[in-house]
Amino acid sequence: MAALSDLAVRTAKPADKPIRLYDTGGMYLEVSPSGGKLWRLKYWFEKKQKLLALGKYPEITLSDARERRDQARKLLANGVDPGAVKQAQKAAKAERAANSFEVIALEWIDKKRDGWAASHADKLIGRLKKDVFPWLGGRPIADLTAPEILTVLRRIEGRGAVDTAHRCKSDISQVIRYAIATGRAERDPCPDLRGALATPQGGHFAAVTTPAKVGELLRTMDGFSGGLIVKTALLLAPLVFVRPGELRQAEWADIDLDRAEWRFTASKTKTEHLVPLARQAVALLRDLHPLTGDGRYVFPGRPGRPLSDGAFNAALRRMGVAKEEFTMHGWRAAARTLLAEELHQKPEVIEHQLAHKVPDTLGAAYNRTKFIKERTAMMQLWADYLARLARHPNKGHERACNE
Repeated sequence: MAALSDLAVRTAKPADKPIRLYDTGGMYLEVSPSGGKLWRLKYWFEKKQKLLALGKYPEITLSDARERRDQARKLLANGVDPGAVKQAQKAAKAERAANSFEVIALEWIDKKRDGWAASHADKLIGRLKKDVFPWLGGRPIADLTAPEILTVLRRIEGRGAVDTAHRCKSDISQVIRYAIATGRAERDPCPDLRGALATPQGGHFAAVTTPAKVGELLRTMDGFSGGLIVKTALLLAPLVFVRPGELRQAEWADIDLDRAEWRFTASKTKTEHLVPLARQAVALLRDLHPLTGDGRYVFPGRPGRPLSDGAFNAALRRMGVAKEEFTMHGWRAAARTLLAEELHQKPEVIEHQLAHKVPDTLGAAYNRTKFIKERTAMMQLWADYLARLARHPNKGHERACNE
């Protein structure tokens, strides 16, 4: 019997009934009436004829199929049924999937949920989905090792969320101990990581006034996996550095995207305020407009209401940023410090943009149009600086020193 060629396999046409194109060693290509092409191996084991599926063409090429055929025939030569081996491998894979870290973690949470506050369960699931499941979720829980768990925790630690890294370590350990209790794991490797993580330090983002810390926080916020409304607010906040309540209650009627301006009444001074919008801010708002532009609020929460007071802090907590580390108001301190120290902007221009009352030589307490040209240029300079910091903290610093 002549062996098949790649051309013959590629050009094989379907017929009214399945057709078989034979290779050597009992292997053939079956072409179904619908055009599907499947590799098969016919063999004898213990005086019984059997059939082994070798895969689907073109995912499995002719050479791949021959390699699988040869492996099966080696098993036969050693008195082993290749079909039984394949079934055992399939069953083992299914068992591993059933005993994966994610499956057991969700089972554990479901059993414990009734004894927890709803917020605790939500935060726990949020942490696991964001920081653990993508890397450990599909792994058989009994196979987890200390080094691979540490790799996941170091990824969290690397973005500055040291407290979250320690919480995730505790979460992982509790899930593994549950697996041990239910007979699906034998040992918890988490105690082997004692001392491997940095000690939590309160106030990591408390005063976000250095380029490195701002860069870390920007990258954390860019990785937020929540809805577009909250994520846009998080990304817009550092670009405009208004008070959190002013951002939450922003209205589309006050924003002119074509002129790149946002005009509103400052909440503290009760005076009219103008925020020149950098290109990056306009892009964020244009992207959000199709979703919320038909309503009153830029960032709506419940029907007819803006985002709630706790929306921003809840998002920060979800990202692993503790209340003691950072609040949204911190962007104002960051802007005030870095605009002066890194970008060398005039103090009076910064203060006007912060909507602070700034007496001038004529005795006026505040003027919303004061330094408009300077403020517009400053806001674009600030946005470009933040973009550099988000890519690499030192880059923003180096460029700022040369500007």
